[in-house]
Amino acid sequence: MSNSQVIPLSRPDISQGDIRAVTDVLRSGRLSLGPAMDTFEDMMAERVGSSDAVAVSSGTAGLHLILEALNVGPGDEVITPAFSFVASANCIEHAGATPVFVDCDPITLNVKAEDVEALITERTKAIIGVEVFGNPTGMRELAALSAKHEIPLIEDACEGLGGRIGDDAIGTFGRAAVFAFYPNKQITTGEGGMIVTNDTHLADACRSMRNHGRNMSSRTGPASTGTRLDVDRLGWNYRMSELHAALGVSQLSRLDQIMEQRSMVADTYTRELSKVSDLIVPTIGHDVTMSWFVYVVRLSAPYTQEDRNEIIDGLRRHDIGAANYFPAIHLFPHYQRKYGLSEGDFPVAESVSQRTIALPMFVGLTETEIKLVCQTLSLMMTRSRFRHED
Repeated sequence: MSNSQVIPLSRPDISQGDIRAVTDVLRSGRLSLGPAMDTFEDMMAERVGSSDAVAVSSGTAGLHLILEALNVGPGDEVITPAFSFVASANCIEHAGATPVFVDCDPITLNVKAEDVEALITERTKAIIGVEVFGNPTGMRELAALSAKHEIPLIEDACEGLGGRIGDDAIGTFGRAAVFAFYPNKQITTGEGGMIVTNDTHLADACRSMRNHGRNMSSRTGPASTGTRLDVDRLGWNYRMSELHAALGVSQLSRLDQIMEQRSMVADTYTRELSKVSDLIVPTIGHDVTMSWFVYVVRLSAPYTQEDRNEIIDGLRRHDIGAANYFPAIHLFPHYQRKYGLSEGDFPVAESVSQRTIALPMFVGLTETEIKLVCQTLSLMMTRSRFRHED
């Protein structure tokens, strides 16, 4: 996306307090494994309601570490959505296991528990459940299925920080969950992620592995991830720096305010776009509190993927950020080649992925700007219809 666009697809909400928090760390001289990371982990654990939180370099790193902590590896299968960001499948490959894809529900865009259950075999070592676009619908059912079959549920909560179903917070449904803080997320650390869990043994394994597998026996505090050179397992450099953590602390302290402002943007979109024919706006359950990550609409079936791409190009030509969200994972060349997957294997995921359009979503987007986005989208859709009639 060009930086010259008048209304970008996303924009991080950076306050003066955020900037001070980062510069304070720079002045402190402690840039890694310090008090900012401790504080961020404590705040995240309290926010979600978990006993442990482990800060890492990305959401993808967090998912990988959980799989490793659960001893998932070659010969094992992990069930994961075909419609998601590719990281939810890539982490399985990093662990050496086999991803088993499942189609999505056409309304919620999440997987259904009964579809997951049909894929469980004696080789199934874990289930990755994703709150697509931050919608937790179906996670209770996945948690019940996980308990029934005694298979760990890993909650890919990277898009849903702050969301809930009733009184159940996103991040509490699985054996462990992962949040991510890329700049387009509700809160950002620039790059970074957070594992949350009530399994202290799993948390300690992740703490060790994020720091090269260092021994945890001499750990004296949350930030002291083992002795400096004593390594007792395979690990990676998946640490979060103090700079990233300090930004996370400052951002997390404003999460409720950020969620409220993003919800106002989403409500305005829904009000304006519900009047547009051939357009499907997000469907949110009555008991769901959304923490809006993106605002994604779908074109109805008469529109093709080519139509969708032309509409996105039209929005961009009018200086409005737009993107397709997400391509179906099983159609990426790597997965097609390695597992013999092809078009038609997961028809709902494919149909949805061909018609999604992500619209600008960020704090500070005005009602006038939202209406301009909606009017331009409607115009581009009308142009597309006229082109077919010709």
